[in-house]
Amino acid sequence: MYKPELEMEPRDRRLERKWAAVRSLLDSAAERSREFKSRLARAGIKAREVRSFADFAHIPPLRKREIIELQAEHGPQWLLGCGLGELRRVYQSPGPIFDPEGAGHDYWGWTEGFWAAGFRPGDLVQMTFSYHLTPAGLMLEEPLREIGCAVIPAGPGNTEVQIELMTRLPVTGFVGMASYLKVIGHKAVQAGFDLRRDFHLRTAFVAAEKLTEALRSEVEQAFGMTVRQGYGTADVGAIAYECGELGGMHVTSRCWVEVCDPETGLPLPAGEVGEVVVTPFTADYPLIRLATGDLSFFKTEPCACGRTSVKLGGVLGRADDTAKVKGQFIYPSQAVEVMAAFPAIKAWQLAVSNPGGRDALTARLAVDRDLDQEAFVRAFQKRLKLRPAVELLAPGDLAPDSPRLVDLRSFQDAG
Repeated sequence: MYKPELEMEPRDRRLERKWAAVRSLLDSAAERSREFKSRLARAGIKAREVRSFADFAHIPPLRKREIIELQAEHGPQWLLGCGLGELRRVYQSPGPIFDPEGAGHDYWGWTEGFWAAGFRPGDLVQMTFSYHLTPAGLMLEEPLREIGCAVIPAGPGNTEVQIELMTRLPVTGFVGMASYLKVIGHKAVQAGFDLRRDFHLRTAFVAAEKLTEALRSEVEQAFGMTVRQGYGTADVGAIAYECGELGGMHVTSRCWVEVCDPETGLPLPAGEVGEVVVTPFTADYPLIRLATGDLSFFKTEPCACGRTSVKLGGVLGRADDTAKVKGQFIYPSQAVEVMAAFPAIKAWQLAVSNPGGRDALTARLAVDRDLDQEAFVRAFQKRLKLRPAVELLAPGDLAPDSPRLVDLRSFQDAG
């Protein structure tokens, strides 16, 4: 069963433990990961000369787009610290990108986050993340089993079935996107259910989208439950998570997390906004100094929950030209391929918004003739895994040098 000792350890002891984990990871990766060997060589750094976190900060960050390029050129084994057959699972996420899962215990590291959210042994939890190819479903099921919960592998969609399961079984926990839980509640009310009488939900763990305080409050009040969020990626797993006190997200014990200047890659002081850079202690897939592209800052004030780790002050936006929409990263380079297949499109832009707290993607297309919009949407969804709304413009309404991707979301009420 999960025990919280690592979350309560004194700061000095935590730094010693994390440095020992980083030092061990450096030795292993320098020997076995061809990607890391190449990165060190280009920077003129020898792994044995990295003797402190200050030295470590000069290792150039690895960006997600580089992972995609390296996997395409050399195969996924280029970044591994073990053989492909030694892994537990290999997933594929949009990009395309392979997400290896190593064989270590609690590999993705989410157990701390689920315990902090309020999940306990004996809970029956409905999992609404996908189990197909992408890692989310199994990644977030395993910590529940670690705690001692039973899991319904419902997957996404089929809202009527989701409602049936939640009302016929004593489902106490929900895992998925908060916006989807809101949809479930809305459709259940339309079908004549009382959300507090007919449902038994007590705790929700949500991820893959921005959780605004307005959305959290709406769902909590509707179901009479608690909603807590986690922050992580399909590459590294858990990075941070909320506790019962809120006020930011505790940094996980199983990573070294930095907030860095996006230009230099060097760490910034607490309170300054920069890019989240993560090093999970996973030798099978050693993503050393992975730059997530997310912007945040550190909060160092003590937390009343008793956990002693610093907190991330929410995800404030993106440092690069990608955006995360409904749990999927959007890469303009992928959209280029789709646009090229439709000669009517002379200029284009992808706009991300969040009306009502739910992510929405709009393809703004400047066309000079008729466009088969249904064929375009099908092609876009096949390549980028998201279905966009389409806004048609005249050729002169969108300048050729307009940014390919604009994020219009407002997170001012985010916690």
